[in-house]
Amino acid sequence: MTRIPDPHADPDRHAVPADRRWRLGETPWLDRPFPAPRARVIVDNDFSGDPDDLYQLVHHLLSPSVRIPLLVASHLRPDDPLDPGPDTAANAEAVLADVLARMGAEQDGCVVRGAAAALVDAATPQDSPAARAIVAEAMRDDPAPLFYAAGGGLTDLASAYLLEPRIAERLVLVWIGGPEHDGLALPPRDAMPVEYNLLIDVTAAQVLFDAPALEIWQVPRDVYRQCLVSDAELRRRVAATGPLGAYLYDEVRYEQDRVHEFGMPVSESYALGDSPLVLLTALRSTFEPDAASSAYVERPTPQLTADGTYRPVRGSRPMRVYTHVDTRLMFEDFFHKLDEFARWQAGA
Repeated sequence: MTRIPDPHADPDRHAVPADRRWRLGETPWLDRPFPAPRARVIVDNDFSGDPDDLYQLVHHLLSPSVRIPLLVASHLRPDDPLDPGPDTAANAEAVLADVLARMGAEQDGCVVRGAAAALVDAATPQDSPAARAIVAEAMRDDPAPLFYAAGGGLTDLASAYLLEPRIAERLVLVWIGGPEHDGLALPPRDAMPVEYNLLIDVTAAQVLFDAPALEIWQVPRDVYRQCLVSDAELRRRVAATGPLGAYLYDEVRYEQDRVHEFGMPVSESYALGDSPLVLLTALRSTFEPDAASSAYVERPTPQLTADGTYRPVRGSRPMRVYTHVDTRLMFEDFFHKLDEFARWQAGA
Protein backbone atom coordinates (compact mmCIF):
# COMPACT_ATOMS: atom_id res chain seq x y z
CA MET A 1 0.00 0.00 0.00
CA THR A 2 1.26 3.44 -0.90
CA ARG A 3 0.63 5.86 1.95
CA ILE A 4 -2.09 8.36 1.04
CA PRO A 5 -1.17 12.03 1.53
CA ASP A 6 -3.66 14.61 2.71
CA PRO A 7 -5.21 15.95 -0.52
CA HIS A 8 -5.67 19.34 1.17
CA ALA A 9 -2.05 19.64 2.29
CA ASP A 10 0.03 22.61 1.18
CA PRO A 11 1.53 21.74 -2.25
CA ASP A 12 4.70 23.62 -1.23
CA ARG A 13 5.27 21.40 1.80
CA HIS A 14 8.10 19.57 0.02
CA ALA A 15 10.05 22.84 -0.21
CA VAL A 16 11.15 22.56 -3.83
CA PRO A 17 12.83 25.89 -4.70
CA ALA A 18 11.26 27.97 -7.46
CA ASP A 19 14.32 27.53 -9.69
CA ARG A 20 13.96 23.75 -9.42
CA ARG A 21 10.39 23.59 -10.65
CA TRP A 22 9.51 22.51 -14.17
CA ARG A 23 6.70 21.53 -16.49
CA LEU A 24 6.12 18.15 -18.11
CA GLY A 25 8.00 18.09 -21.38
CA GLU A 26 10.89 20.13 -19.98
CA THR A 27 14.20 18.51 -18.98
CA PRO A 28 16.22 21.16 -17.13
CA TRP A 29 18.37 18.49 -15.46
CA LEU A 30 19.93 17.52 -18.82
CA ASP A 31 23.10 19.24 -20.04
CA ARG A 32 21.53 19.79 -23.44
CA PRO A 33 17.96 19.55 -24.69
CA PHE A 34 16.83 16.17 -25.96
CA PRO A 35 15.33 16.06 -29.48
CA ALA A 36 11.57 16.38 -29.64
CA PRO A 37 9.55 13.50 -28.16
CA ARG A 38 8.58 10.97 -30.80
CA ALA A 39 5.62 9.35 -29.03
CA ARG A 40 2.78 10.24 -26.69
CA VAL A 41 2.03 8.13 -23.61
CA ILE A 42 -1.11 8.20 -21.50
CA VAL A 43 -0.09 6.77 -18.13
CA ASP A 44 -2.85 4.92 -16.23
CA ASN A 45 -2.24 3.32 -12.85
CA ASP A 46 -3.75 2.60 -9.45
CA PHE A 47 -1.27 4.80 -7.64
CA SER A 48 -2.62 4.04 -4.16
CA GLY A 49 -1.77 0.35 -4.45
CA ASP A 50 1.55 -1.44 -4.89
CA PRO A 51 4.38 1.16 -4.82
CA ASP A 52 5.91 -0.26 -8.00
CA ASP A 53 3.67 2.17 -9.89
CA LEU A 54 5.51 5.10 -8.26
CA TYR A 55 8.76 3.91 -9.83
CA GLN A 56 7.12 3.59 -13.23
CA LEU A 57 5.59 7.05 -12.88
CA VAL A 58 8.86 8.77 -11.97
CA HIS A 59 10.72 6.87 -14.69
CA HIS A 60 8.19 7.92 -17.33
CA LEU A 61 8.26 11.55 -16.19
CA LEU A 62 12.06 11.59 -16.50
CA SER A 63 12.05 10.10 -20.03
CA PRO A 64 12.39 12.86 -22.66
CA SER A 65 11.62 10.68 -25.68
CA VAL A 66 7.91 10.59 -24.78
CA ARG A 67 5.33 13.29 -24.13
CA ILE A 68 2.79 12.58 -21.41
CA PRO A 69 -0.50 14.39 -22.04
CA LEU A 70 -2.48 12.56 -19.33
CA LEU A 71 -1.88 10.86 -16.00
CA VAL A 72 -4.92 8.74 -15.13
CA ALA A 73 -5.57 7.93 -11.48
CA SER A 74 -7.50 4.66 -11.54
CA HIS A 75 -9.34 2.55 -8.97
CA LEU A 76 -8.58 -0.74 -7.28
CA ARG A 77 -11.09 -3.49 -6.59
CA PRO A 78 -13.34 -3.14 -3.52
CA ASP A 79 -11.64 -4.03 -0.23
CA ASP A 80 -8.27 -4.46 -1.90
CA PRO A 81 -5.72 -5.22 0.84
CA LEU A 82 -3.34 -2.65 -0.65
CA ASP A 83 -5.96 0.11 -0.33
CA PRO A 84 -9.39 -0.90 0.99
CA GLY A 85 -10.81 2.46 -0.03
CA PRO A 86 -13.55 3.53 -0.12
CA ASP A 87 -12.50 5.83 -3.00
CA THR A 88 -9.29 4.40 -4.38
CA ALA A 89 -9.34 6.56 -7.52
CA ALA A 90 -9.38 9.69 -5.35
CA ASN A 91 -6.55 8.22 -3.28
CA ALA A 92 -4.60 7.53 -6.46
CA GLU A 93 -5.11 11.13 -7.54
CA ALA A 94 -3.78 12.38 -4.19
CA VAL A 95 -0.68 10.20 -4.54
CA LEU A 96 -0.13 11.45 -8.09
CA ALA A 97 -0.33 15.08 -7.00
CA ASP A 98 2.06 14.37 -4.14
CA VAL A 99 4.70 12.76 -6.39
CA LEU A 100 4.52 15.67 -8.82
CA ALA A 101 4.92 18.09 -5.91
CA ARG A 102 7.96 16.19 -4.65
CA MET A 103 9.48 16.45 -8.12
CA GLY A 104 8.63 20.14 -8.47
CA ALA A 105 6.59 19.35 -11.59
CA GLU A 106 3.61 21.51 -12.51
CA GLN A 107 0.40 19.55 -13.13
CA ASP A 108 -0.89 21.72 -15.98
CA GLY A 109 -4.18 19.83 -15.97
CA CYS A 110 -2.64 16.50 -16.96
CA VAL A 111 -3.89 14.60 -13.88
CA VAL A 112 -7.37 13.16 -14.35
CA ARG A 113 -9.36 10.97 -11.98
CA GLY A 114 -10.80 7.76 -13.33
CA ALA A 115 -13.99 5.95 -12.44
CA ALA A 116 -14.59 4.96 -8.84
CA ALA A 117 -15.67 1.41 -9.72
CA ALA A 118 -15.51 -1.28 -12.39
CA LEU A 119 -17.84 -1.60 -15.36
CA VAL A 120 -21.26 -2.99 -14.52
CA ASP A 121 -21.57 -4.66 -17.92
CA ALA A 122 -19.81 -4.76 -21.29
CA ALA A 123 -22.00 -2.09 -22.90
CA THR A 124 -22.14 0.69 -20.30
CA PRO A 125 -19.16 3.01 -19.77
CA GLN A 126 -18.20 4.43 -16.41
CA ASP A 127 -18.21 8.04 -17.54
CA SER A 128 -15.51 10.08 -15.83
CA PRO A 129 -13.16 13.00 -16.45
CA ALA A 130 -10.49 10.44 -17.33
CA ALA A 131 -12.61 8.67 -19.95
CA ARG A 132 -13.53 11.97 -21.60
CA ALA A 133 -9.91 13.15 -21.58
CA ILE A 134 -8.74 9.86 -23.11
CA VAL A 135 -11.21 10.24 -25.96
CA ALA A 136 -10.15 13.84 -26.57
CA GLU A 137 -6.44 12.98 -26.68
CA ALA A 138 -6.92 9.93 -28.89
CA MET A 139 -9.08 11.81 -31.38
CA ARG A 140 -6.79 14.84 -31.51
CA ASP A 141 -4.81 15.24 -34.74
CA ASP A 142 -1.19 14.53 -33.86
CA PRO A 143 1.38 12.66 -35.96
CA ALA A 144 3.09 11.18 -32.89
CA PRO A 145 1.94 7.63 -32.10
CA LEU A 146 -0.09 7.23 -28.92
CA PHE A 147 0.55 4.51 -26.34
CA TYR A 148 -1.83 3.79 -23.49
CA ALA A 149 0.40 2.50 -20.68
CA ALA A 150 -1.79 0.72 -18.13
CA GLY A 151 -0.36 -0.79 -14.97
CA GLY A 152 -3.62 -1.75 -13.28
CA GLY A 153 -7.23 -2.25 -14.26
CA LEU A 154 -8.65 -1.15 -17.60
CA THR A 155 -11.91 0.53 -16.60
CA ASP A 156 -11.08 3.98 -17.92
CA LEU A 157 -9.77 2.93 -21.33
CA ALA A 158 -12.70 0.54 -21.80
CA SER A 159 -15.10 3.33 -20.86
CA ALA A 160 -13.43 5.69 -23.32
CA TYR A 161 -13.76 3.02 -26.01
CA LEU A 162 -17.45 2.52 -25.25
CA LEU A 163 -17.95 6.28 -25.47
CA GLU A 164 -16.01 6.55 -28.76
CA PRO A 165 -15.06 3.24 -30.44
CA ARG A 166 -12.91 5.02 -33.04
CA ILE A 167 -10.15 5.50 -30.48
CA ALA A 168 -9.24 1.80 -30.84
CA GLU A 169 -7.47 2.38 -34.14
CA ARG A 170 -5.65 5.46 -32.87
CA LEU A 171 -3.62 4.03 -29.98
CA VAL A 172 -1.72 0.97 -28.77
CA LEU A 173 -2.58 -0.53 -25.39
CA VAL A 174 0.47 -1.64 -23.39
CA TRP A 175 -0.91 -3.55 -20.42
CA ILE A 176 0.72 -5.06 -17.37
CA GLY A 177 -1.71 -7.80 -16.49
CA GLY A 178 -3.37 -11.07 -17.28
CA PRO A 179 -2.38 -14.66 -16.53
CA GLU A 180 0.16 -16.85 -18.27
CA HIS A 181 -0.59 -18.18 -21.75
CA ASP A 182 -0.65 -21.92 -22.41
CA GLY A 183 2.58 -23.10 -23.97
CA LEU A 184 4.53 -20.03 -22.85
CA ALA A 185 4.68 -20.22 -19.05
CA LEU A 186 3.16 -21.82 -15.99
CA PRO A 187 1.51 -19.83 -13.20
CA PRO A 188 3.46 -19.43 -9.96
CA ARG A 189 2.72 -21.79 -7.12
CA ASP A 190 -0.32 -20.63 -5.13
CA ALA A 191 -1.16 -18.02 -7.77
CA MET A 192 -4.32 -15.96 -7.42
CA PRO A 193 -7.14 -17.67 -9.36
CA VAL A 194 -7.63 -14.44 -11.33
CA GLU A 195 -4.51 -12.37 -11.99
CA TYR A 196 -4.36 -9.26 -9.79
CA ASN A 197 -4.68 -6.48 -12.39
CA LEU A 198 -7.27 -8.37 -14.39
CA LEU A 199 -9.33 -8.91 -11.24
CA ILE A 200 -9.71 -5.13 -10.81
CA ASP A 201 -12.13 -5.13 -13.75
CA VAL A 202 -12.52 -8.34 -15.73
CA THR A 203 -15.35 -6.87 -17.80
CA ALA A 204 -13.22 -3.93 -18.95
CA ALA A 205 -10.49 -6.28 -20.11
CA GLN A 206 -13.09 -8.36 -21.96
CA VAL A 207 -14.32 -5.23 -23.75
CA LEU A 208 -10.83 -4.31 -24.94
CA PHE A 209 -9.75 -7.82 -25.93
CA ASP A 210 -12.93 -7.97 -28.01
CA ALA A 211 -12.32 -4.57 -29.66
CA PRO A 212 -11.46 -5.55 -33.26
CA ALA A 213 -9.27 -2.55 -34.11
CA LEU A 214 -7.28 -2.27 -30.87
CA GLU A 215 -3.61 -3.29 -30.90
CA ILE A 216 -2.59 -4.85 -27.59
CA TRP A 217 0.90 -5.42 -26.20
CA GLN A 218 0.51 -7.56 -23.10
CA VAL A 219 3.04 -8.08 -20.32
CA PRO A 220 1.46 -11.04 -18.48
CA ARG A 221 2.15 -12.15 -14.94
CA ASP A 222 5.07 -14.44 -15.73
CA VAL A 223 6.91 -11.54 -17.38
CA TYR A 224 6.22 -8.73 -14.96
CA ARG A 225 7.43 -11.08 -12.22
CA GLN A 226 10.83 -11.02 -13.94
CA CYS A 227 11.27 -7.37 -12.89
CA LEU A 228 13.02 -8.01 -9.58
CA VAL A 229 15.38 -5.59 -7.86
CA SER A 230 17.19 -6.33 -4.63
CA ASP A 231 16.87 -4.37 -1.44
CA ALA A 232 20.58 -3.57 -1.72
CA GLU A 233 19.99 -2.07 -5.19
CA LEU A 234 17.13 0.01 -3.87
CA ARG A 235 19.18 1.23 -0.91
CA ARG A 236 22.26 2.13 -2.93
CA ARG A 237 20.78 3.14 -6.29
CA VAL A 238 17.47 4.72 -5.22
CA ALA A 239 17.34 5.75 -1.55
CA ALA A 240 20.83 7.25 -1.59
CA THR A 241 20.15 9.62 -4.49
CA GLY A 242 18.17 12.23 -2.55
CA PRO A 243 14.70 13.06 -1.18
CA LEU A 244 12.76 11.63 -4.13
CA GLY A 245 14.68 8.37 -4.08
CA ALA A 246 14.36 8.13 -0.31
CA TYR A 247 10.59 8.51 -0.65
CA LEU A 248 10.40 5.78 -3.30
CA TYR A 249 12.45 3.40 -1.18
CA ASP A 250 10.49 4.20 1.98
CA GLU A 251 7.24 3.25 0.23
CA VAL A 252 8.63 -0.18 -0.67
CA ARG A 253 9.94 -0.66 2.85
CA TYR A 254 6.55 0.35 4.25
CA GLU A 255 4.86 -2.29 2.12
CA GLN A 256 7.44 -4.92 3.08
CA ASP A 257 6.93 -4.07 6.75
CA ARG A 258 3.16 -4.48 6.34
CA VAL A 259 3.70 -7.89 4.76
CA HIS A 260 5.95 -8.89 7.65
CA GLU A 261 3.42 -7.69 10.23
CA PHE A 262 0.79 -9.77 8.46
CA GLY A 263 2.91 -12.83 9.20
CA MET A 264 4.34 -13.49 5.75
CA PRO A 265 8.06 -14.03 5.12
CA VAL A 266 9.66 -11.05 3.39
CA SER A 267 12.13 -11.42 0.53
CA GLU A 268 15.14 -9.17 0.00
CA SER A 269 13.93 -8.51 -3.56
CA TYR A 270 10.91 -6.61 -4.84
CA ALA A 271 9.11 -6.76 -8.17
CA LEU A 272 8.86 -3.39 -9.93
CA GLY A 273 6.41 -5.01 -12.29
CA ASP A 274 5.02 -1.83 -13.87
CA SER A 275 8.39 -0.66 -15.18
CA PRO A 276 8.06 -2.46 -18.57
CA LEU A 277 5.57 0.28 -19.45
CA VAL A 278 8.57 2.62 -19.71
CA LEU A 279 10.78 0.09 -21.45
CA LEU A 280 8.27 -0.62 -24.22
CA THR A 281 7.29 3.01 -24.88
CA ALA A 282 10.26 5.24 -24.07
CA LEU A 283 13.31 3.01 -24.53
CA ARG A 284 12.73 1.93 -28.12
CA SER A 285 15.47 1.79 -30.74
CA THR A 286 16.14 4.81 -32.96
CA PHE A 287 16.17 2.84 -36.20
CA GLU A 288 13.26 0.50 -36.92
CA PRO A 289 11.73 1.72 -33.64
CA ASP A 290 10.79 -1.01 -31.21
CA ALA A 291 11.71 -2.42 -27.82
CA ALA A 292 14.30 -4.44 -29.67
CA SER A 293 16.06 -5.98 -26.66
CA SER A 294 12.86 -7.53 -25.31
CA ALA A 295 11.07 -10.53 -26.79
CA TYR A 296 7.47 -11.30 -27.64
CA VAL A 297 5.35 -13.70 -29.64
CA GLU A 298 2.32 -12.84 -31.72
CA ARG A 299 -0.85 -14.75 -30.96
CA PRO A 300 -4.46 -14.43 -32.07
CA THR A 301 -6.15 -12.24 -29.48
CA PRO A 302 -8.20 -14.54 -27.24
CA GLN A 303 -11.41 -13.80 -25.45
CA LEU A 304 -11.25 -13.39 -21.70
CA THR A 305 -13.73 -15.44 -19.71
CA ALA A 306 -15.50 -14.26 -16.57
CA ASP A 307 -13.17 -16.44 -14.49
CA GLY A 308 -10.08 -14.72 -15.90
CA THR A 309 -8.89 -17.38 -18.33
CA TYR A 310 -8.30 -17.21 -22.08
CA ARG A 311 -10.58 -18.70 -24.72
CA PRO A 312 -8.97 -19.07 -28.17
CA VAL A 313 -10.64 -17.22 -31.05
CA ARG A 314 -9.71 -18.55 -34.47
CA GLY A 315 -8.84 -15.83 -36.97
CA SER A 316 -8.85 -12.97 -34.48
CA ARG A 317 -6.45 -10.05 -34.79
CA PRO A 318 -2.88 -10.64 -33.59
CA MET A 319 -1.60 -9.29 -30.29
CA ARG A 320 1.84 -9.14 -28.76
CA VAL A 321 2.48 -11.30 -25.72
CA TYR A 322 5.83 -10.45 -24.18
CA THR A 323 7.94 -13.35 -22.98
CA HIS A 324 11.06 -11.48 -21.82
CA VAL A 325 11.87 -7.88 -20.92
CA ASP A 326 15.31 -6.29 -20.82
CA THR A 327 15.58 -5.58 -17.12
CA ARG A 328 19.19 -4.37 -17.39
CA LEU A 329 18.30 -1.56 -19.79
CA MET A 330 15.10 -0.78 -17.90
CA PHE A 331 16.55 -0.52 -14.40
CA GLU A 332 19.94 0.97 -15.27
CA ASP A 333 18.15 3.69 -17.23
CA PHE A 334 15.93 4.39 -14.23
CA PHE A 335 18.80 4.48 -11.75
CA HIS A 336 20.82 6.91 -13.87
CA LYS A 337 17.87 9.19 -14.65
CA LEU A 338 16.94 9.34 -10.98
CA ASP A 339 20.52 10.22 -10.06
CA GLU A 340 20.71 12.94 -12.75
CA PHE A 341 17.45 14.44 -11.56
CA ALA A 342 18.44 14.30 -7.89
CA ARG A 343 21.73 16.09 -8.57
CA TRP A 344 19.92 18.84 -10.47
CA GLN A 345 17.20 19.16 -7.83
CA ALA A 346 19.89 19.52 -5.15
CA GLY A 347 21.58 22.26 -7.18
CA ALA A 348 24.72 20.18 -7.67
